[in-house]
Amino acid sequence: MFLTRRFYIVLAAITIVTALGFAFPPLFGVGKFMLLLLAAALLADILMLFHKKGITARRDCADRFSNGDDNTIRIIISNSFALRLSAIIIDEAPVIFQRRNIKYHLPLPAKTTSETSYSLRPVVRGTYHFGRLRIFVRTPLTLVERRYTQAEEKEVKVYPSFLMLNHYELLAMSNNLLEMGIKRIRRVGNNTEFEQIKAYVPGDEYRTINWKASARRHELMVNVYRDERSQRIYSVIDKGRVMQQAFDKMTLLDYSINAALVLSHIAIRKDDKAGLITFAEKVDTMLAPSSRPTQMQHILEALYAEQTSFGETDFSALCTNINRSISKRSLLILYTNFSGLGSLHRQLAYLKLLNNRHRLLVVFFEDAELQTYISSDKQTTEDYYRHVIAEKFAYEQRLIVSTLQQHGILSLLTTPKNLSVDVINKYIELKQRQILS
Repeated sequence: MFLTRRFYIVLAAITIVTALGFAFPPLFGVGKFMLLLLAAALLADILMLFHKKGITARRDCADRFSNGDDNTIRIIISNSFALRLSAIIIDEAPVIFQRRNIKYHLPLPAKTTSETSYSLRPVVRGTYHFGRLRIFVRTPLTLVERRYTQAEEKEVKVYPSFLMLNHYELLAMSNNLLEMGIKRIRRVGNNTEFEQIKAYVPGDEYRTINWKASARRHELMVNVYRDERSQRIYSVIDKGRVMQQAFDKMTLLDYSINAALVLSHIAIRKDDKAGLITFAEKVDTMLAPSSRPTQMQHILEALYAEQTSFGETDFSALCTNINRSISKRSLLILYTNFSGLGSLHRQLAYLKLLNNRHRLLVVFFEDAELQTYISSDKQTTEDYYRHVIAEKFAYEQRLIVSTLQQHGILSLLTTPKNLSVDVINKYIELKQRQILS
């Protein structure tokens, strides 16, 4: 039981009135009467709150959280008292969020169940620990409050962004991928097979319109062609110190993991085989490509515990393992980062070896904050010097793209925010232009 602030305010007022009674005697009697009323109200408040348990509550959240996404936590409270109460709810969220404001005021009508919710956005994969629910309940008198400790402690695992998979899935089902920036790439060549006829949607190629079917159905119908199937797609993720850099509180490694997860899902949906390789000083994970329905779960579990290291990435070990383990020509999508031309030249020989036996796409990151700084106004001489240095770094990134192109290596320079969309667009482009093999 806790005495509320209102109780102490009323008690202080009674004390003042009683003290004034020494100067004005009638007030002394008024003070004593008010004190009796306060005691009676306090006793009634205690009896109303403590004559039975009355309150039950639970926390409803998923057993797995999606990294980088808003995950909803619901709190459900049942009031079995025959009077209206008010509650203050404090949820002991995992300490990694550093949230001290998960505190809610909620009215509790008599004999009803109420609900409130909030969301948490994790930016680090791992296991998070929820504590208990602390609920402080008051009657309309608001003189005392009763504390309830509800809900069991719970551990939640934070996985790579599987909510993003559901989002892309729904967009694909409703043909709204264009809203996310997923482009429809015009087909070239004749290496496709007819699959079905469907209704025209904005973005379909006009040359695929089936005029006979359109005349029969009195609406535009288009032919759908099937691309070459069962190609092998590997997401190769660098876990070295270059991937420690953070953007919007998430590391480049986490952005790469989320993009690799989405791309693997899209590839399997397009009947390709998705695989996974992670490496730093050595190759840590090598998951054989597959198009089975269980493959996404294997990829998700493999990516769950991956962490960056502070060592230098060893591309020679990557080449050795890929040449020994992967015999069929595959598309290798390498997620890495280069600090400058010097770091590229140290790894260029290994990238060329990989590209000779396979089709290699190097995905690396444009510094979005650097671009924002370059576009900002220059006020002082020092600002001009800083902008020149920043523009030099940005120019080197463009030189990296052209250097890779000169050696026949595909490349994609993108920001962390646009990584998933840009990688999917590039994959669709390569697939529909029949250059994966």
